[in-house]
Amino acid sequence: MNAPHDRERRPPPRTEPTLGDLDRLRPADDLPHIRVEPRVRAPAAAPPRRPAGRRAWWPLLLILLALVAGSWVVFNPGPLRALFPSTELNILLTRGDRALAAGQLGGDGTQGARGDYEAARAMEPDNERALAGLNRVGQAELARARSELAAHRLDAAEASLTQARELLGGGPDVDRLATALRAARNAGVQIEALVGRAQQALADGNLDGSDGAAALYRRVLDADPGNAVARHGLDQVGDALATQARAALDAGNTAQAATLLDRLAALRPADADLPDLRARLAVMQRDADAALRQHLVQGRADLRGGHFTTPAGDNALTEFQAALALDPNNAEARSGLGQVAEALIVQAHADTDAAQFDRARQLLDQAAGLAPDSADLAAARARLAERQRQAATASVAPAALSPAQRAQVRTLVAHGAQAAAAGRLLSPPGDCAYDLYRSALAIDARDSAALGGLAMLPARAQELYAQDLRAGQLDQAGSMLDSFVQLAPADPAGAQMKRRLADAWLDRAAQRMAQGLNADARAALDHARALAPDDPRVPVLAARLTAGSGG
Repeated sequence: MNAPHDRERRPPPRTEPTLGDLDRLRPADDLPHIRVEPRVRAPAAAPPRRPAGRRAWWPLLLILLALVAGSWVVFNPGPLRALFPSTELNILLTRGDRALAAGQLGGDGTQGARGDYEAARAMEPDNERALAGLNRVGQAELARARSELAAHRLDAAEASLTQARELLGGGPDVDRLATALRAARNAGVQIEALVGRAQQALADGNLDGSDGAAALYRRVLDADPGNAVARHGLDQVGDALATQARAALDAGNTAQAATLLDRLAALRPADADLPDLRARLAVMQRDADAALRQHLVQGRADLRGGHFTTPAGDNALTEFQAALALDPNNAEARSGLGQVAEALIVQAHADTDAAQFDRARQLLDQAAGLAPDSADLAAARARLAERQRQAATASVAPAALSPAQRAQVRTLVAHGAQAAAAGRLLSPPGDCAYDLYRSALAIDARDSAALGGLAMLPARAQELYAQDLRAGQLDQAGSMLDSFVQLAPADPAGAQMKRRLADAWLDRAAQRMAQGLNADARAALDHARALAPDDPRVPVLAARLTAGSGG
């Protein structure tokens, strides 16, 4: 009975629903049949094209940012250098530390810590490590100086102390060591003996030099800075210098007085007498300058008047020598003495022609004292010797001048003056001032007008040279220069005249090149080269001329 009951209670088996063959279905209604095709995805549409202007702005922005960053780096290198430490700077500092640790301080011509630290400071002046290193080097030099002093190696101690003073800038430690070193150098000096020597030198008037009173008293003070005797001795030296300076001023010796006052100022700058003595010296120097100008003016006048060595005390020789006594390097006075020497040589020639051999010899000896290297002097001596040899075989006494001869001398002198005024100094032969004056002297060797005219020919050559130079007549200036050199070969003014003429030719060469006149420029340059071959402008202008002419 149970089984049937169980069958009734068991549910029927489940059937899964299926769609079946859909294609075979026919619509139950009359609607049209619709066929569904598989969907195909359409291609994505291209994004809209952006305008060209919007696409080009960002490269320009990058370039602008790069320029701003570069400018900031150029004008603000400090922060960037802090971010990227300098390899070279670190190498120098590290090497300096190692050298210092090894005791290689440097600063004495050898490689060492000081050189490395100073090189680092040159790269970065405020680098604290370099500054600290230099300070440590200074302290090490100071310690080395103490050690050298303890070993009594005084020169080595002095060298180390100098290095320490340079690095540390002085200070109490440096000063104390310097005092100790000075005391060590003066150790063993017998102060009393040194004071005695200084007092004796002062008594003898020996004030200067290593053995003079001033130097000896200073040595006493080096050994004993508080020595009252030495300080009083230096005051006595100052008083002696002041006394000597007054004596020199009283004697009119301004050069010696100036030297003594300079020594007094170095010894006692605050000396009470120094201002008055210097004021007195200034007045005397001003008066001496005026006297110098007066001697030069009178000397030139005596040359023109033919008063070369006579009358006594009133002649060109005396005036120029007085000028040199006031100013030993005065060029005009030396030139005047050279002209006096030339005049004496000319007069000696005339005396030689007149067979006045003794007087000619005296004149040449006097000229030798003024111009010993004169070529004219050597020629005159040779000529005198030859005439003396000739006179030994045929002695001819000079005849007295006739009125006709005197008239002839006056005519020749007048013609000589006219030739000199016209610029005919050495040419043409026979009608130039030189030959006319010499012809007059051949008749009367003592004629003062002829002698004076002949002596003034060098000055006339200088005058004409200056006129030609100012007028730009350089060829004629060159001729006057040649005449001056022949008339006064020992005169130093010839070198200055040659230099000025060379400069004028160089200026003309540059001017002609600027005008495109290369041929004229080359000719001017040749003149300048002949006068001053070593002038630095010559090769410069020559190179410009070659480049401008194309070879």
